[in-house]
Amino acid sequence: MTDQTQTPAFDRRMLEALICPRTQTTLEYNADTQELISKAANLAFPIRNGIPIMLVDEARVLD
Repeated sequence: MTDQTQTPAFDRRMLEALICPRTQTTLEYNADTQELISKAANLAFPIRNGIPIMLVDEARVLD
């Protein structure tokens, strides 16, 4: 049996194709927080159910 509550895994190969929508720079994957980090924009984009949410309005501002 598989655990239905487990979050789908993020495909790290997708990271190579994604860029920050604000700065057009590369992103870093944070597995602990399930976020894609844009250091240039100081934003963290959430990954929900294995899908990156690349909307600036949905991003968290980094401290």
